[in-house]
Amino acid sequence: MISFARGVPSPDILPVSELADAAKRVIEAEGAKVLNYGPPFGYLPLREHLAEEHGVDPSRVVLTPGALQAFNFVSQALLHDRSRTVVEGPTYDRALVVLRGAGASIEAVQLTDDGLDLDRLETLLASDDAGAVRLLYLIPTFQNPSGRSLSVDQRHAVVELAKAQGVTVFEDDPYRLIRYEGEALPSLHELAGGEDVIFSSSYSKTAAAGLRVGYIVIPESLVVPITAIASSTYISPPLLPQAAIHDLIDRGLFDPTLERTVAHLRARRDATLGALTDEFPDGCSWSRPEGGYFLWVDLPEGVEAAELLVDAEAEGVTFIKGADFFDDGSGANSLRLAFSFPSVEEIQQGVAVIGRLLRDRV
Repeated sequence: MISFARGVPSPDILPVSELADAAKRVIEAEGAKVLNYGPPFGYLPLREHLAEEHGVDPSRVVLTPGALQAFNFVSQALLHDRSRTVVEGPTYDRALVVLRGAGASIEAVQLTDDGLDLDRLETLLASDDAGAVRLLYLIPTFQNPSGRSLSVDQRHAVVELAKAQGVTVFEDDPYRLIRYEGEALPSLHELAGGEDVIFSSSYSKTAAAGLRVGYIVIPESLVVPITAIASSTYISPPLLPQAAIHDLIDRGLFDPTLERTVAHLRARRDATLGALTDEFPDGCSWSRPEGGYFLWVDLPEGVEAAELLVDAEAEGVTFIKGADFFDDGSGANSLRLAFSFPSVEEIQQGVAVIGRLLRDRV
């Protein structure tokens, strides 16, 4: 099966030897510490590094087994049954699962190549007939699933709108370092001066997904409740992978590893865009991400992605249908392609299969 379904790095990208050496060094130097239980917020040297990077006290940095766990913690701390939340449309499907599990009411703001519908966002954040919005969940850089990014102007506008209405923003930003072109953009957390925006990221996309090292930067008001939630969830996160990541950073090996990862993924992004141009029929359109793992395809009117998926899987190709990334059933004629896992040759073969199936439909 040629899989465009999962946003994971291909095995040939993983820094296996570097991480093996880092884990060995850490165990030899700190084995009694990193192979035991530790504090609920994780390995302190990595927290201190991230605190310096984000300009906060280390007490506000929480290391978690993946960034999704971090979002789960924040949802438990802030949301209750029928809490109003606002997301992008489309948005990360697993985030929708977390919000539904928290009993939240989910409203979406359309995200296109032009950015967020700011008028709709302002209306939702200002509306008090159904209660105040408790959380605004955004992936502003190389978004999952669309690959799109908010402009600097849109980032400023989002921060100002949220601040004016007293709405907490959760900025999910695991892809920001996977940039192929263009200039780095300021985070919402930076633009908000480190307040009112919870920043989340992960080493799953930049080092190795299986390490399960994510983190959040939280306001002081959430330190105590999230400490309690983390302690009751897993007592202690795994310290060894966190320490291995810190070892790579401390020895100056993380950046070269990241550069190699970006180069591999850039080739896959370029192959995907080229194959779409060559193989997909008129009436299809797609995003052109400057980084990240994903791009979004809109199919011609009347073509159902769910039906296309059934036929594609019968020929050994899979992807995720667009409806999975909406809470209201939208996106029926859209799909997400994750180009991070298949090889360049598999990308060309897989897109050719989907393209042929599409041409048979239009």
